[in-house]
Amino acid sequence: MRINTDWHIHSRNSCECHEIGSMVADLKTAIATAGIGSFGLSDHLHSRYNLPDIAAARLEFLAAAPPPDFHFGIEVTCMRRWELEQIDAGNWDSSDPPIYGRGQDGPLSEPAIALTESDADALGIEYAIGGVHWARGIGPEPTAIIDFFHSQMLFLATHPLIDIVAHPWWWHDHFKGPDGQYVIAPWVDGFEGIPESCHDEFAAALAENNTAAELNPGWVLGKPFGEAGFERYLDYLRMLKDRGVRLAIGSDCHAEYRPFSDACEQLLDDMDLSDGDLFDLLPRQGPMPGESAQSLLGTLGLSAEDLWCVESS
Repeated sequence: MRINTDWHIHSRNSCECHEIGSMVADLKTAIATAGIGSFGLSDHLHSRYNLPDIAAARLEFLAAAPPPDFHFGIEVTCMRRWELEQIDAGNWDSSDPPIYGRGQDGPLSEPAIALTESDADALGIEYAIGGVHWARGIGPEPTAIIDFFHSQMLFLATHPLIDIVAHPWWWHDHFKGPDGQYVIAPWVDGFEGIPESCHDEFAAALAENNTAAELNPGWVLGKPFGEAGFERYLDYLRMLKDRGVRLAIGSDCHAEYRPFSDACEQLLDDMDLSDGDLFDLLPRQGPMPGESAQSLLGTLGLSAEDLWCVESS
């Protein structure tokens, strides 16, 4: 199956991509050259500390004269409400800015996202990806991590601002080897350690709320759950599809854009996917707004000095 969509793409405006990421105009060209017909930009918003990055992405997006099939999205991280409240209140050390939040500091609390409906409107966000990236405020016990990941995934699946839940059961933070490289998460145990009840509840929440689940073919082919977990994860994605959940193709590009490989496209054939199983957006209608940088930043309560790069202002 030829891959014709990509909804998970980061530009240089994502906080971890300032040095390695591509300009939006370069992404537009590279993605079109790769034959992707419908796609979207989705830079990171962990907390409101990152809001200037999203404003920079929006201004760069508008300057790139995006065609109707190039959409402006966002990837928001599911955070602890305590963590977001602390950052909003300025309770962080200026020598250690909360680019990725407050880390393992602080207590366990209910899940939340930093994106508001008014900010989404001001930024012209056309779709939102919600991602679970961390299990914070808890220890490394497998059951606790699974329960917390699951609660975050359900929160995103049912949130009215979220259209896609990113990379289900992708993990971060806890599991690095001595060399600093990520290792197979022991808590998933070849993707057998997660109770079936979690999968059932997540699938039902996605279907009921018409929320898509991301399928990142390159990540899946990398066998993040080990050799034994590869087919189990494919069966998990097939289960979501069979229960009426659309799958959203996402490369999670963080640097120079590269086309999907033949193996990625073969993976979709092996899963018996068709275009009707996949998330898509209609081409954007009407002209793009001609808003000025000053107007956008003023609406968001920002100034040009808040932006990370001078070109965006």
